[in-house]
Amino acid sequence: MTKPRQTKIAKVQAMLQRPSGATIDALCKATGWQAHSVRAALTGLRKAGHAIERSAADSKTGKPVYRIVAATEVAS
Repeated sequence: MTKPRQTKIAKVQAMLQRPSGATIDALCKATGWQAHSVRAALTGLRKAGHAIERSAADSKTGKPVYRIVAATEVAS
């Protein structure tokens, strides 16, 4: 039996759900998409009801980190 295929948007969502989140560059590398396509995917996830937080720049890369926050974090 073969493993179900993971879509690119599911990969993006999984990366954003990590406590460390992900940068646009990391999402581009994981999906093979260009930055504008990754940003469009983030917009689509927001429209689907996910709360995506953009935090301050990562100390290693100097670029913003995005992550999906839990509903309780949004309500606070």
